[in-house]
Amino acid sequence: MPYFQTWEEFARAAEKLYLTDPMKVRVVLKYRHCDGNLCMKVTDDAVCLQYKTDQAQDVKKIEKLHGKLMRFMVSKESRSVAMETD
Repeated sequence: MPYFQTWEEFARAAEKLYLTDPMKVRVVLKYRHCDGNLCMKVTDDAVCLQYKTDQAQDVKKIEKLHGKLMRFMVSKESRSVAMETD
């Protein structure tokens, strides 16, 4: 499971993965205080996308993407599209 090097590439891939099958995707945030690393993982069990950072400015980017994915998860439009495909 390699880590993405650029944030833009990771954010695009994570959003695309979520939109392909919203019912299977999981998002995990993990912070290790001893290393000062924040890791974000988006997976659907077949594909695993990871991004790791120790930069404070990247925390806002991760928070913004996480919020966007959460809004997708609770919106009625994404659920109705997902149920139509089943």
